[in-house]
Amino acid sequence: MTHTGIEAALSDLLFNRDLTLDEAADRHFTPDYRQRTDGEWADRAEFLDHIAHLRTLVVGGKVEVHEELYDGSKYADRHICHITKKDGSTVSMEVYVFADLAPDGRFQRIQETTLMLEGSDADRNIGSAR
Repeated sequence: MTHTGIEAALSDLLFNRDLTLDEAADRHFTPDYRQRTDGEWADRAEFLDHIAHLRTLVVGGKVEVHEELYDGSKYADRHICHITKKDGSTVSMEVYVFADLAPDGRFQRIQETTLMLEGSDADRNIGSAR
């Protein structure tokens, strides 16, 4: 089974401007996708609102995966997302992810917890801002 991973998904969503938001989402997330970030659930539409908002703030960055585990339809990772914003400021968030993959290899559900490593107090909710 070919499957997505967090680095590919976030890179396409946040940093690959050759893809529209919908193209990036369709590549990595099922139509019934749900996500829980720091205790707050979002459906796919709410998640895409969040990513659309981030696309207005972000000019570049990278995803650094430290651990990644696939076990059938289960996925887990620990990664750091380094973001450079249009105003030149930077944000680094460490993220712990547990996910379910659909039979086609795309994310169907993610539950994650974020920890800010670098950034301003105003950026603390960047993991779920809309």
